[in-house]
Amino acid sequence: MTTYYGLYGQKVQYLASDPTDVQIGQVWYNSTSAVLKVRAVTTSGTWASGGNLNTARSGLGGAGTQTAGLAFAGQTPAPSRSASSESYNGSSWTNTPSINTARSSVAGMGTQTAALCVTGNNDPGGNASTNATESWNGSAWTTVPATVNTARNGSAGIGISTAALIFGGYTPGNGNWAATESYNGTSWTSVNSLNTQRRSLGGAGIQTAGLGFGGYADPAATAATESWNGTSWTNVASLNQARTIAGLGIQTAALGFGGNNPAIPTNFTGATELWNGTSWTTNPNSMTTARNGLSGAGTQTAGLGFGGYAPGTGSSAATEEFTGPGVGQTKTVTVS
Repeated sequence: MTTYYGLYGQKVQYLASDPTDVQIGQVWYNSTSAVLKVRAVTTSGTWASGGNLNTARSGLGGAGTQTAGLAFAGQTPAPSRSASSESYNGSSWTNTPSINTARSSVAGMGTQTAALCVTGNNDPGGNASTNATESWNGSAWTTVPATVNTARNGSAGIGISTAALIFGGYTPGNGNWAATESYNGTSWTSVNSLNTQRRSLGGAGIQTAGLGFGGYADPAATAATESWNGTSWTNVASLNQARTIAGLGIQTAALGFGGNNPAIPTNFTGATELWNGTSWTTNPNSMTTARNGLSGAGTQTAGLGFGGYAPGTGSSAATEEFTGPGVGQTKTVTVS
């Protein structure tokens, strides 16, 4: 009979509590809970419910990480624009001081203590876009003198509060934009445009190494993905599903999730795709709540998705936490 000792040359540890310095593949028996446990690696990403936002909304901005996130602005419900701002501690949201200009379809970037809220739609009738920039210092939002050169909504934003990038978007009467602008903490500068004009797209990365993907490119959603090298955009492998989409992560390890194809109003999705720097892979597990207009924060291995618009329920307060593949997790060994 094959035993654990025979396979690995050591006995299963008998411990009163789970070890703190646990290694992948380590097996132990927890005598307090009377269960056998193992440290294993996740093979696919999974979504789990987090604490709900205090203000249900779509078209909101996001910044930070899975355990230190920030949500701001949005639409709740149509046609109202929100100025609400909230911070996330890994389990619940707390209201923080509001932004100065209530708006939706904003671009957000940065950290929980140093973020930007850029552009958006500030007209209850949905017919105006703003070029305003607001900065968050962990305590308050301040409208900064620097405004973007192209007023718009539905842009994607990446980077940090002193080195940011926005791209894409939409202006009523003009349509979709490919315009890209770079921020140095003082002013916005127009740089080379996207190859595909679009709005409601996902973004990941930093000011000099970014990724733009998906979105709505009239007359339908697009799956196009573009890589930014700090100077220009290059077309790379497309998403598996054309749609408006939320994004997070870095240029070589991004996550795209949620969204819909506006050409098919009922086609809302919670589908999730992972980017490895070369191609997109559809994750086996989708978000629990299919929705569009949501925002995200964090990394491909520890992401956060929140808010949005869900068919049948309207503006959503749902928050979901993503654990990506390749992450170590302690599991209970069961016998059936």
